[in-house]
Amino acid sequence: MEITFLGTGTSHGVPMIGCECSTCRSDDPRDTRLRPSILVRGDAGASVLIDAGPDLRAQALTHRISRVDAIVFTHGHADHILGLDDVRRFNVVMRRPMKLYGDAITVDEIKRTFSYAFDPDLPKGGGIPELDMNVIKGPFAVGELTFVPVPVWHGKRQILGLRIGSFAYLTDCNAIPDSSWPLLAGVDVLVLDALRHRPHPTHFSLDEAIATARRIAARQTYFTHMCHDLPHAATSERLPEGVALAYDGLQLAVRAPA
Repeated sequence: MEITFLGTGTSHGVPMIGCECSTCRSDDPRDTRLRPSILVRGDAGASVLIDAGPDLRAQALTHRISRVDAIVFTHGHADHILGLDDVRRFNVVMRRPMKLYGDAITVDEIKRTFSYAFDPDLPKGGGIPELDMNVIKGPFAVGELTFVPVPVWHGKRQILGLRIGSFAYLTDCNAIPDSSWPLLAGVDVLVLDALRHRPHPTHFSLDEAIATARRIAARQTYFTHMCHDLPHAATSERLPEGVALAYDGLQLAVRAPA
């Protein structure tokens, strides 16, 4: 299984509009962070996006993504769903509706935000994306990939992390409920939210993320959803062994799901 990080930034992205800090002006390409998303490719060819933010078109062009079998949404915030209209092009290329997966709240938010795509009186195709919406109620499969939902807290809202075999992706979280810890047992590669140094009401700070990574005890942990407070090179120097910052374009080979 191959994981490609399409975006590792916050809802603002890095650089931020109108910011002149050293990270936003950095010439280190690892400090340029689009909105958060990954592409998961299975060993038999399944191709699944996790989240589709407003940078989806640029991400697809950069990484030459021409096939997506499904999009799985962690939640319905703008930086995770606003690229959905660009699915129109995948509809044309793949000649079928796009399968979408999200929890019940996320499905409702997507239907409200993109109401035109779900209006039965409007013809689909051309200017309107063709979408096949599915509510996540438990583990589900897309091709050879099996996704296990892992509920996490994003402030006062419970959203979905995801486990795929020995890989887990927990973006946009500030706490893990007791019931979800067993779902993370034996994870080999972990991706975890780490927004900034200072505490935040809906995201792990860097120190909180390090403590959480130690408890999960994956062989390797990568942090994502980082703002400009975490310059890549300087932050990487203080991270413990087995922990690293992800960056846009990073690719990981993860052992196939059991």
